[in-house]
Amino acid sequence: MLVTRGAGGAGYWQNSTMLRIGTIVIGASDVQRAAAFWSQALNYVPSHEESDDDWLVLISADGSGQQIAIDASTTPSEAIPRVHLDLYPDDATGQAEEVERLISIGAELVDWGLYPDDPDFIVLADTEGNRFCVIDTSQGG
Repeated sequence: MLVTRGAGGAGYWQNSTMLRIGTIVIGASDVQRAAAFWSQALNYVPSHEESDDDWLVLISADGSGQQIAIDASTTPSEAIPRVHLDLYPDDATGQAEEVERLISIGAELVDWGLYPDDPDFIVLADTEGNRFCVIDTSQGG
């Protein structure tokens, strides 16, 4: 049964099989370098799936979290990406510590001219220039 809502008839399916996110895929010119960064950043390890210089799947070392695949790409990263990762530390102190740690393993602080007055996020780029945010979840916004 399709249930509609909102202007223009946007809707969602109810009482049927739904999709779920299987893998988050990140493009990289250097798959091994990107995999090393994300492994350290998130405490992930390579899965037992086949991998090569063009493709590598990472899974959480403790079995939680979404799997991430690093895929070879020649497409440049976007300055203002339409899709990005938001990473959640426990609080503002954790945010500052995590930003420092991520920079120490290869992330770069992005000169982001689009911050609001009181941002709860810090924009970084991974070793491939892919933008992501570290969020201060204590602000509740």
